[in-house]
Amino acid sequence: STPSTPKSTTTPPPVETHITTTSPPSTTTTTTGTGSPTPTSTTSSTSLPTPTYTTTLPTPGNSLDCAVICSLPVVTLKVHEHFKFCLSVGSGWNQCILIPLASLLYLCTQCFSPYNVPVSTTTSGTTPTESFTTTSGTTPSSFITINATTTSTTFKTLPPGSTTTSGPTATSTAVTTTGSETWWLCNCTKAVCIEDDIVQVIPVICNPPPKPTCANGLSPVRVIDEDGCCWHWECNCYCTGWGDPHYMTFDGLYYSYQGNCTYVLVEEINKKVDNFGVYIDNYHCDSRDVVSCVRTITVRYETQEVRLRTAQPNTLQVEVTVNNQPVALPYKKFGLSIYESGINRVVDIPELKMIVSYNGLSFSIELAYSLFGNNTQGQCGLCNNNTADDCMLPNGNIAANCETMADHWQVVDPSKPQCSPGLVPTRPPSTTPTQPCKESSICQLLLGSVFKPCHAFVQPEKYYAACVFDSCVLPNLDLECSSLQIYAATCADQGVCIDWRQHTNGVCTHECPPGKEYRACGPIKEMTCKSRDQNDTSTEQMEGCFCPNGTMLYDSGVDVCVKTCGCVGVDMIPREFGEKFTVDCQDCICLEGEHGIVCGPHVCEQKKVTCDGEGFYEVTEVNPADSCCPLFTCKCNTSLCTAKAPKCSLGFEVHSYIPSGQCCPVYQCVPKGVCVHENAEFLPNSSVFVDKCQNCVCTNDVNISTQLNIISCERVPCNTYCQPGYEIKPVKGECCGKCVQTKCIIRTADNSELILSPGDFKNDPHNNCTIYSCVDVHNQLIASTSEITCPAFNEDSCKPGTISFLPNGCCKTCAPLDSRTPCSVRHRKDFIVHKGCRSVDRVDLTECEGTCGTFSLYSAEANSMDHSCSCCRETRTTEKHVVLKCPGGHSKSHKYVYVESCSCQDTACSGPQSHELQNNEENDQASALNRIKRAISFTSK
Repeated sequence: STPSTPKSTTTPPPVETHITTTSPPSTTTTTTGTGSPTPTSTTSSTSLPTPTYTTTLPTPGNSLDCAVICSLPVVTLKVHEHFKFCLSVGSGWNQCILIPLASLLYLCTQCFSPYNVPVSTTTSGTTPTESFTTTSGTTPSSFITINATTTSTTFKTLPPGSTTTSGPTATSTAVTTTGSETWWLCNCTKAVCIEDDIVQVIPVICNPPPKPTCANGLSPVRVIDEDGCCWHWECNCYCTGWGDPHYMTFDGLYYSYQGNCTYVLVEEINKKVDNFGVYIDNYHCDSRDVVSCVRTITVRYETQEVRLRTAQPNTLQVEVTVNNQPVALPYKKFGLSIYESGINRVVDIPELKMIVSYNGLSFSIELAYSLFGNNTQGQCGLCNNNTADDCMLPNGNIAANCETMADHWQVVDPSKPQCSPGLVPTRPPSTTPTQPCKESSICQLLLGSVFKPCHAFVQPEKYYAACVFDSCVLPNLDLECSSLQIYAATCADQGVCIDWRQHTNGVCTHECPPGKEYRACGPIKEMTCKSRDQNDTSTEQMEGCFCPNGTMLYDSGVDVCVKTCGCVGVDMIPREFGEKFTVDCQDCICLEGEHGIVCGPHVCEQKKVTCDGEGFYEVTEVNPADSCCPLFTCKCNTSLCTAKAPKCSLGFEVHSYIPSGQCCPVYQCVPKGVCVHENAEFLPNSSVFVDKCQNCVCTNDVNISTQLNIISCERVPCNTYCQPGYEIKPVKGECCGKCVQTKCIIRTADNSELILSPGDFKNDPHNNCTIYSCVDVHNQLIASTSEITCPAFNEDSCKPGTISFLPNGCCKTCAPLDSRTPCSVRHRKDFIVHKGCRSVDRVDLTECEGTCGTFSLYSAEANSMDHSCSCCRETRTTEKHVVLKCPGGHSKSHKYVYVESCSCQDTACSGPQSHELQNNEENDQASALNRIKRAISFTSK
C-alpha cells in the first residue's frame, strides 16, 4: 500500500477528417452567437456541408474564445488559421470578426486555470466527428453554435508526439509556440505544440485509481490533482492522544507514555513553514506520580501561538489563548481560525490543510499527506504510511520503542525547570499495570455490540488496551471514558456515529449548559442564522451540545439558540424583528438589516423632591418598575439631629418619640419601675442584698417622692441549738453564730459516748488499760484511744501480800522475793510511737533487766563508807528500722535500738544515805513513770 496513488488518464483515438471547399485560399471559422439559450445554426457559402460544434458557455470570468477551442474534439489546428465570429441579436443585425487562432489559443491559457469548474462539451455535424465528455456534474446554461468553414485545410487528430506538414502555410501575428511544449487551454483540455504551426488539443479523461490500504487503519481520502481534472487517493496523517496519555501515531502505532514535561508532537523535518509545530504539556495526575495527563496543547504558526489548556483536570473545560491573551471563539486572524465543534476546540489552518482538536481528555492532529508526507517528526512519528520508523529520534535513528523515543522530544519549558531536554531516562517506562486487576465494565463496550458498527472501519483493540490500563492505574478518575470518547470520535471521522454514553450507567455522562441538549451525532459546524442559506454538503458528525430541534444557533460567536433569526444583544436574549426592549438603560429596537439592534437614550419621567426639616436628606433608590429611572425620596437620618439624648439617673430611662412630620426625636426621663440600692437596679420581686442579717426584696410599691420602687427587709433568724461537744461561737461578718466543736466526742468499746475537753485523759469505765484522750492540735481536736501494755508480771516472784496495781490502775507490781534475778535481755511486743506517728504492727522490743551486786562497807582506813555499785546495762546493740504511720495519712521510716545482750557493769554510787533514799524514791518514781509512758501508746480513735 502507498499513501497516494497516481491519476489514470486516457485520450480518444486519433481521427482524420479531410474537408475540401471552393472558397478563396484562406482558412476561417465562423461563429454565430445569439442571445437566446436555444441553439441555432447558420449556413455558410461552402459547397460542402459544414461541421457544427456545440458547446456550453464557460463559467463566469472565462472567455468565449476558450469555449470555442474547448468544445472541439481532439484535433490538430494550425496556428496561422483564423476564426470568424459572427454575433446576431434578433433579426436584421449581425457582426463578424476574424481572430487569429494563435491569439485565441494564447487567450485561453490566460483565462483558464486548472481549478475551474469543468465544462461539458459535445460535437456533432455532417463530417466525421467524435463526441466526448471530459468531466461530469455541470449543467449548461446557454449554447452557442459554431459554423466552421475551411478552405484547402486539413484537420488531423494526431497521437501525442506525431507531427504533420499538410495544409497551407501562413504567417500569423499571434504568439507561436514551438517544440513539444504543453499548456492548459481550459478545464481538463490540454494543448500540445506539435510543429511550428500545429497545435494538438487533447481533453483529459480520468479513470478511478485503485483504493489503497492505510497503515493507520483509516479510510483514504480523495485528493484533486494539481491539474484540477483527476483525483487520487491519499492516507492523511492522523495522530491522536487520550487518557494518561495514550498515543496513536500518524501511521497508527499505539503506545503509552507517562512523562511530565513538555514535548514535540509534530514538527517539520525540512522546515517549509515559518515557526510551525504542535506541542504537548503533560503533568502527573495521580498521587503516586506514576501516570500523566494532558494539560495543554500548543500550536505555533508563524507569528501566533495558540494554547488549548484544560481548565479543570479530567473535564471537558478548555481555555483558549493566543499569544498568552485569552480570546473569544470563533477567532480568525492571519490565516488561522479557532472555533468550537461539538465538545472540541479546533485550530484550523486552511493553507496547511491542518486541523488540531482538543477537548480536555483527548487530542487529534490531522495533516494533509500532500503537504506533510515524509516530513514530520516528534511523538506523533514520521507520516509515511509505515509504522516501522514511527519511533524516530531527533537524530534520525529509530528507537527500540516509542516510549523511549518520546523522552527525547522534550522542549525547554520555563514553567518546568526540572525537565532537561535530551536527558536520557534512568529507567525504562512501563505501560502495563504492575499488578493484575479487573478492568472496568465500561471497557467491554468497545468490544461489544455498542461499537460493533465501527469495528469494520477502525479496529478497537488498541483503544481497549488503553481503557484497561486507565481503569487499573487510575480507577477513581474515570479516565477510561477518554478511550471510548476518542474511539467514537475516530469512528465519526470514518462516517460511523456511535451513541455510546447512555450505556455507561452514568459514569461517562456529558452535561450540557441550559438551553442546549446532548447529541452523539451532531454536525461538525452547527447551523447558524448566518449560515442557514449556505449549502453545506458536509456529512461529518461528532458529539457535543447542540441547539434543540426547532431552534438554531444565532451565530458562531453568540452561543444562543433561537427559534427565529432576529437579534441578540449584549444581554444574550434573542429578540424578534420589530421587538422593542430596554438594555443597559438604552431603549432599543430589533430591526431587520445590517445594523440589527438600534438603541437610543432611555427617557425617564421623574419629579424632583425637596427635603426640608432637621434630619432629612435626599436619597436615590432603585425603581422596581424601571431600574434605569431612579426614585428620589427623602430619608430621615437621626445622626443629623442636633438634640442629644439626656443622661438619666439610676432607675430612670430615656424615652423618645418623633412628632408627626418630623425626623428628630423628643427625649424625656421616665421611671423604669425598679428598686435602686448601692448604684444597682433590681426588678420587682427580686432579692436585694442589703446585709447578711436581713432578707430584702424589691416590691411593686412606689415611693411617691423618688418614683422608685420600695425595698422591704426582714431580720434573718438564727439557730440556738448545738449538738453535744459543740458550742455556738460568733463568726466575724456573719449575723448568726456557728456551732463549733469544742470537745472530743469518743465512742467507747461498749458503744457509749464519751465527751472530753482538750487535754483530758480518761480510763475506760470497764477497762483501766484503755485510756481515752483529747488533744487540740493547731485548733483541730483529735481524739485518741491508747492501750497500756504492762511488763511481764510473775506473781510467784512476789512477796506475799505485796501485789498491788500501779497508779495507772492497769498494771500490777509487787515486792520481789529475796532471790535475785540475773541481769539478762527481756523481750516484749509493743507499738513504737514517735512524734504522733505509730508503727502499724507491734514490734519486738528488748531491754536489760535483773539484779547486780551492790554493797556499802565501812572503811577504817578511809574512815568512811565504801560503796560498790553495779548496773544491769546493755553490752551489745543493733539499729533497726520500722515504718511509722502518721495521722495525716503519710508514712515515714524510724530507727530504734535493739538490745542484743546485757551484763552487770560498775557505776558510780550516790552520796549520803538520806539523799540516797530520797534519790532512790525519786528514781523509783521516775522509773515507774517511764514504765507507764512506755506502756502507753497513742492511737487515733
